[in-house]
Amino acid sequence: MNPSTAVALQIPDLPRPLQLYVHGERDQFVSRRIREEGIWEPYETELVLEILRPGDVFVDVGANIGYFSVLAASVVGEEGAVFAFEPDPDNFRLLQANAELNAQQQAITPVPAALSDASGKGQLYLAADNLGDHQVYAGGEPRPSVPITLYRGSDFLGSRLQRMDLLKVDTQGSEFNVIAGLMPLLFALRRKPRIIIELTPYSLREAGASGRELIELLAQLGQPLWIIDHIEHSLHRCTVEELAVWCDNWDRVPEDRGFVNVLVGQMD
Repeated sequence: MNPSTAVALQIPDLPRPLQLYVHGERDQFVSRRIREEGIWEPYETELVLEILRPGDVFVDVGANIGYFSVLAASVVGEEGAVFAFEPDPDNFRLLQANAELNAQQQAITPVPAALSDASGKGQLYLAADNLGDHQVYAGGEPRPSVPITLYRGSDFLGSRLQRMDLLKVDTQGSEFNVIAGLMPLLFALRRKPRIIIELTPYSLREAGASGRELIELLAQLGQPLWIIDHIEHSLHRCTVEELAVWCDNWDRVPEDRGFVNVLVGQMD
């Protein structure tokens, strides 16, 4: 890894120029898109830039190589904080390197672990060509695995932050356990954070939960729910039951791996 492998990000309205080290050809998804276009998930990128302010706290669960962590750190600055959780050793090395590359060591706290509903040891099951598709459960297809550390989010973060302004959770099916482990902290905070979370009923089912269970858990926070429309670059307000029924319908087609990203929280 050396400066010649860094990619300049092509993101409108960045507070300052940013670069990222990315994986080589083995990663056919996140790194490939960043290499080719200089941006990943443009509308979520836009939302993160819209939501965060200097001094804010961003928690990135499933940080991968640090794209959103670096983006957030460029906004929140050294007066704010970014906690970036990534259990895969290869991704974590790039996450650390990207914090250093962008001189964000003061803002970003990289954590080589996954969040769950209980602390302990686990296994990370590795995808071959999508290095953002590793998962903390075995699933239905054989994968090599590596040992990892699991933290209950409320236990790890409770003594380390007093506020949380934006929480991003993208963990390939373990989102229910992540949120369950964070719930005591989320209720204890003076102001609940906005949450951007991936909702994939197939993966949640593989991990032992369901889309309905995740939506009903998020509903306990008493915040509005929005579907993030990546095509139209817009948010669509929906009720808890509408999203839960949508998940139920997905579950009736066992092979359907459709997903949406959901925003939880008030949007002015």
